[in-house]
Amino acid sequence: MGEEQVEQSDSNQTMVTADDSLQSVPKAAEQAAPQQNSYVIRPNFSQKFRPVNVKEMIHTVLGEMLTGKSYSSEDTNAWTKEISETIRDRLKDMGHDRYKFIVQVVIGEQRGEGVKMGCRCFWDSDTDNYAQDIFMNDSLFCVAAAYGVFKY
Repeated sequence: MGEEQVEQSDSNQTMVTADDSLQSVPKAAEQAAPQQNSYVIRPNFSQKFRPVNVKEMIHTVLGEMLTGKSYSSEDTNAWTKEISETIRDRLKDMGHDRYKFIVQVVIGEQRGEGVKMGCRCFWDSDTDNYAQDIFMNDSLFCVAAAYGVFKY
């Protein structure tokens, strides 16, 4: 009664103990390292969303994509989509693990009128942040904002 019997099959190991309870453990799980907790409350210092770096990147993207272009109401939908996807992809390449990115791009015609934009966000000021930049030429203006929200 105090002895353990072990039966082996190809895929699983079944162990019969003295109290006749069965445990099925895959062989791969026995060899794998123990799992670490996956919850993270704060990002690593090197992976934190830095508005200064993101603003430089946004400025570069806007300059590359809008220099030499003039306002066209038919093209602005495609331009805003292309610019926002490029900014999002470059944000992902910057190494911000566990961040969700929201990118907003607005393009309008430059007619000498004033435009005001605002935003409100409810977030954790220790981990979440945003960056924005403005591009203007003789015929158009573009405002791009990128928000980085840490996923707990």
